[in-house]
Amino acid sequence: MTRPPDAQLTHLGLYVRDLDAMVAFYGDLLGMVVTDSGELRGGRITFMSRNANEHHQLVMVSGRPDDEYSPVSQMSFRVKSLEDLQYYNRTVAKMGLRDLRPSNHGNAWSIYFLDPEGNRIEIYAGSPWYVNQPYQQPLDLDAPADEIRANTKAMVSGDASFQSHETWQRALSERLSG
Repeated sequence: MTRPPDAQLTHLGLYVRDLDAMVAFYGDLLGMVVTDSGELRGGRITFMSRNANEHHQLVMVSGRPDDEYSPVSQMSFRVKSLEDLQYYNRTVAKMGLRDLRPSNHGNAWSIYFLDPEGNRIEIYAGSPWYVNQPYQQPLDLDAPADEIRANTKAMVSGDASFQSHETWQRALSERLSG
């Protein structure tokens, strides 16, 4: 049997009741810094990291109901390339898993879907660019990878926050070491 492309668990998403308190907690306790934040589907979302190689290791979304037991919003796995992501997109589609949603975040290309028990999974590949998050556009992963790269660069290069991933990563590294 051929093994699938390598996919590494990289971050966790949590639904939270008090986003500001949770941001302060993870910042104070673990030294994480906010890498981005904004509005998402009528709520707030904040991305945090302690590693300049990862845009976020923790993502928190407001709006968790008081009676909800599990705060986990998703498990996210990084793959090495856009082509690996395209492999997973085809595989997930063949498996018939629910809620398959390819997304272009500018700084990454992702697929979101539900496992057989309804847990949200994200598999993503990083792009060479950075743009403020949240940023989400539809993505056609059936297009050739080079076309997706060119379209993504054209899409995000006009954004005021646009920069290379390397430039963004250096700045985050400086913030983390200071």
